[in-house]
Amino acid sequence: MTTTTQRDDLHPGAPDGRPLLEARDLVAGYLPGVDILHDCNLQLHPGELVGIIGPNGAGKSTLLKALFGLVSVRSGSVTLGEEDITNLRADNLVRRGIGFVPQTNNVFPSLTIAENLQMGVFQAPKEFEAQFDRVMGLFPELATRARQRAGSLSGGERQMVAMGRALMMNPSVLLLDEPSAGLSPVRQDETFLRTRRINKAGVSIVIVEQNARRCLQICHRAYVLDQGSNAHSGPGRELMDDPRVIELYLGTLEADVAKEEAEGRHEEP
Repeated sequence: MTTTTQRDDLHPGAPDGRPLLEARDLVAGYLPGVDILHDCNLQLHPGELVGIIGPNGAGKSTLLKALFGLVSVRSGSVTLGEEDITNLRADNLVRRGIGFVPQTNNVFPSLTIAENLQMGVFQAPKEFEAQFDRVMGLFPELATRARQRAGSLSGGERQMVAMGRALMMNPSVLLLDEPSAGLSPVRQDETFLRTRRINKAGVSIVIVEQNARRCLQICHRAYVLDQGSNAHSGPGRELMDDPRVIELYLGTLEADVAKEEAEGRHEEP
């Protein structure tokens, strides 16, 4: 049974040892005096793929942006290994090995695929050729189209370019903000499979997703947020079977089916 997050067990199912990335008791928001996150906690251990799910407005993307220095953390801390990185600028975090892929506006449409990836190593331009070959190995679909402008690509292809650019600095941590948003079901599946492939290649990942079921299927562990706070957490497969999570966050399929059956019986002579 999945454990509701309590102070003595905020991270059920987490591996032993020091987390690679940890958010502890985060309070954060965009406007002065308006907090979106309330004592929010998360751990990412080496080699993990960790999901963040929850209803709209739960603070999922805000948590990811707080980890990457894009939202002001008012209290609490973010640590990378033993280093406190709370509120460091995004460019400093990239140098420390954290990559971030935003949900929208995540490619330069007027630039080619190769030029987009080159922007990913603007802090270490001499690494371009070696990193380009490595990233193309993860995205072979792009390898023969390096001179094509990103603006002419499909949504799924743009998502590949955005992921590839974030991987050009060879990060140890990758933060993905709703990578399947706006994609067809087939492209969504491809995105989730690609995310698992990147994780198996040695990159620890935190992924925010609206497609909660698919996210839980691929994640080692997940956190369910509600109104900016931790509501539940645990191994992904366990959360999929937790009645509380199903009822509150994964839809009301059973109730809909029961209603449909009841209406069907009512119509019978």
